[in-house]
Amino acid sequence: MPDSPLVILPPEGGREYWQPVPANGFVRVLLSSAEIGAEAPFAMGTQTVDPGCFVREHVHPENEEVIFVLDGEGTALIEGQEHPMAKGSCFFLGKGRPHRFQAAESGPLTFLWLILPGGLETFFARIGREKQPGEAKPAPFPRPADVLKIEAETVVGVLPKRA
Repeated sequence: MPDSPLVILPPEGGREYWQPVPANGFVRVLLSSAEIGAEAPFAMGTQTVDPGCFVREHVHPENEEVIFVLDGEGTALIEGQEHPMAKGSCFFLGKGRPHRFQAAESGPLTFLWLILPGGLETFFARIGREKQPGEAKPAPFPRPADVLKIEAETVVGVLPKRA
């Protein structure tokens, strides 16, 4: 019998957090190696960005990230170049690659994120507000005043200067 973890989440499993402007929407944290005892350090979840909103440009200096679009359309800005985001699109972002995700005006954009090693789950929990089942969507709210400190303590780095 293997001694490695087995985790099966029901459709309503995971933890959800409302996200602040400019993304709005919400994040669902599904798995994190720190919580389930996996040997490989990672975290995985989904993010839904409201129509016309965006995940601001950022970088993960020590992390690799996979983005897989589950629903909706938008644009990924990666190192200054635009790439269409549509259902089924997949992106691998190596360490230190600046990126931004913009939802189309026509509807929300939902994507799965996988980050190696983990830490994004902590960032989302610290900048967001816990989402309860059936709870009405809150009015847009600002990022925490100490967001730069939160970024420095989690997985978001300083963007490189552009020439």
